[in-house]
Amino acid sequence: MSDSMPGKVILVTGGSAGIGRAAAGLFANAGASVVLAARGVERGQKAEQEIRAAGGTALFVPADVSQVAQVENLIAQIVKTFGRLDCAFNNAAILNRTARTGDYDETDFDKEVTSNLKSIWLCMKYELEQMQKQEPRGGAILNTSSVNGLGGARNASLYSMAKAGIIALSKSAAQEYAADNIRVNALVAGGFDTEMLQNAVSQMVGGDREKIVQTFKGFAAQVPAGRIGKPEEAAQAALWLLSDAASYVTGQAMIVDGGLTAWAR
Repeated sequence: MSDSMPGKVILVTGGSAGIGRAAAGLFANAGASVVLAARGVERGQKAEQEIRAAGGTALFVPADVSQVAQVENLIAQIVKTFGRLDCAFNNAAILNRTARTGDYDETDFDKEVTSNLKSIWLCMKYELEQMQKQEPRGGAILNTSSVNGLGGARNASLYSMAKAGIIALSKSAAQEYAADNIRVNALVAGGFDTEMLQNAVSQMVGGDREKIVQTFKGFAAQVPAGRIGKPEEAAQAALWLLSDAASYVTGQAMIVDGGLTAWAR
């Protein structure tokens, strides 16, 4: 166990799977008290139990972070249990329908904005409020974006739109709240071996197992690092950005993608 986050209270949304789950375990191992938020109760409780079994401190709170009342309750639960909120990793996201831009309907648009952009803003709203009023004042917020938000992606324009919005939202808040001792950054994730990526590829190829394997091979071949990332590698970047080691870093959109977008930066 390291001590890069001793005594910190950290919220991880989307904490029951993928990058969020890896990050929650890493934060706990670094000495933090971790609050996991997710919609799936069974997986959330399992993640909580695994962290506790490894000697960490964890609390699971069921929450749909696109719903204001549930976000309010989530922050209230954290403060009631631990007294404050030092860091937040707003990582929850949902894979909605893939289609060409003109083939989406208004319901698709509203769902994408609500689940992948409004949810981030709602979390930030109540996190920022708490961080400003606690003593000592301040904290660090990290929002998960995607390389799709840098330049768009075929058949994922609405997802890309939401992820681009997260970058602008993070940079705007970073400028507004720096004087309150609150840092805000974005983690711009490339392709990581998560259930969400598996689902996305499966949806693209109609669930054909052989095509899924070939698609992953093709994607890995495009990455200069030659492979798809491990969730733990994204979690390590999140750990640094939220830790005091990054105390002078705010308004940063850190790209973690194995070099995939290096040619275009």
